[in-house]
Amino acid sequence: MQRFSRTLPRLKARSISVRLTHSQIPQSPPPSLDSQGRTASFGFKTVPEEAKESLVKNVFDSVASKYDLMNDATSFGVHRLWKDSFVSSLRPGRKGPMKCIDVAGGTGDIALRILDYAKDHHYDRETTVDVVDINAQMLKEGSRRFKQTMYHNTPQISFTESNAQDLGADVFKNNTYDLYTIAFGIRNCTSIPAVLKEAHRVLKPGGTFACLEFSRVNNPLLSTLYEQYSFTVIPLLGTILAGDRDSYQYLVESIRKFPPQAEFAQMIRDAGFATGKDVDGGAWTDLWGGIASVHTGVKL
Repeated sequence: MQRFSRTLPRLKARSISVRLTHSQIPQSPPPSLDSQGRTASFGFKTVPEEAKESLVKNVFDSVASKYDLMNDATSFGVHRLWKDSFVSSLRPGRKGPMKCIDVAGGTGDIALRILDYAKDHHYDRETTVDVVDINAQMLKEGSRRFKQTMYHNTPQISFTESNAQDLGADVFKNNTYDLYTIAFGIRNCTSIPAVLKEAHRVLKPGGTFACLEFSRVNNPLLSTLYEQYSFTVIPLLGTILAGDRDSYQYLVESIRKFPPQAEFAQMIRDAGFATGKDVDGGAWTDLWGGIASVHTGVKL
């Protein structure tokens, strides 16, 4: 069954139930410029670093109930195939039950694939997934979806609200997990190095970090076509299908601001992970010519 914990309001991580409403969650104080005036990108905009978190939160509050629709728009509808391929490449359960953490995974689609793969391919009903997301609305959507599965109210799944950059060592202990996944989420974080550092901390030695994210298209013709589609069609779809052009515009811009494959691979190594060579099929695997990529690393 889902895990629940009683915490003080200032703790970084806390488990939630499906009955928890957004208004019950302690709110962060209004953002302000710190003494060093550090900034971060919010799409193509530059904002105070501590303001990005609340801005991104507002985006995902807006799209939580239409998350699949958002991914359909940004991936030509093939995000489901990419997620299937992502999880299949990791082969959860192949060496026995695994302890997994899926970060920025509020809706539970990666977690469900992990549990289904372990069950269907390895007869494994002991692998567990802790789903973590900073956004309570996304977690509520994931909890709602899992009510329709065999994993609901079992120890195999839990949902916890926490920040990927600081999961909280009191809740997420060092050297705990065999597999850390993050799909279409790391580009929305304020500090990618901080996320990678936390991933390294919570993984066991020999554990795997795996990231599925939109990336850079290398074919010039495909790149031009995808660029035109992204900046004309996707925001329009956001207006027509969700009544929310601004959120979809941000999502397109956030994809363009994310580091290219080789640069991101180096960031993974800088966090302490071992990767393959800086080529497609090595440190990363491109999907659809680089529209998305899968990056993996192993904790030494």
